[in-house]
Amino acid sequence: MRYLEDLLKSLYIMASMVEARDPYTGGHLWRVSQFSRLLAEDAGLPDTDVARITLGGFLHDLGKVGVPDAILNKPDRLTDEEYAVIKTHPEVGNRLLSGHPLAELARAAVLSHHETPDGSGYPHRLSGDAIALDARIVGICDAFDAMTSTRPYRRGMAVEKALAIIAENLGRQFDRTLGERFLRLGRAGLLDHIVGHSQAGIPLQECPICGPTIVVRREQKSGDRVFCRHCGGEALVERDGDAIHVTATGRKGTPADLQPDIDDNLIENLVRETARVIGLAALQQ
Repeated sequence: MRYLEDLLKSLYIMASMVEARDPYTGGHLWRVSQFSRLLAEDAGLPDTDVARITLGGFLHDLGKVGVPDAILNKPDRLTDEEYAVIKTHPEVGNRLLSGHPLAELARAAVLSHHETPDGSGYPHRLSGDAIALDARIVGICDAFDAMTSTRPYRRGMAVEKALAIIAENLGRQFDRTLGERFLRLGRAGLLDHIVGHSQAGIPLQECPICGPTIVVRREQKSGDRVFCRHCGGEALVERDGDAIHVTATGRKGTPADLQPDIDDNLIENLVRETARVIGLAALQQ
């Protein structure tokens, strides 16, 4: 089991370091993985499939390590050439997985989460059932989180508006059956505790100086320092019961403060849960 946990940890850390480059997508991987878990559970899939899809949801953007910061964080509309660079990330992610003993658990989600039922997606223009189940689930959840999260070029939209866009594009951009399930979950309020959070019960914070996200960790207390990965500004955590806020200090972080960082406790919890399900399945075979 320890060997399995070490292998899973290497994947989670790799994905987390990629996300740490982007000041706007804090918690995106966790949110997509949790939306994917809920949708897979709602579809009645076995626990091992749910665990695999949850892992795929966390790793889906692995290939964005190959996208330059100037494109990833561009505040304006991308040119055709820049969008072509963005579209390389599924195949880059697939190459990064190559040779890893657990690659097949996440390959479908990483490589095909931008394929669409109507065949207009990328990188291989797959359509319908030719798109792996994992990718169809993660694709819906990735798009929903992208719509409800703030990006350099726009504010996050309301959940209701994002659900309406998914409903309008069933059968074209989104798998119809899975999309209808996702809409039911959203309209019942069963996604609200994930939207705008970086982990359960921890809402994302906004940099009080320039606007991008600041991620507060569960173990951080009032008075702890946090930093904006965009402007480098320092802020202090303020906790009042379950409420969390950050307040700018007017100071800048040092290079050591601003280096990419990951939440070890969050990763350990994800690793243990994934390993438990996958390990039990292996023992039963």
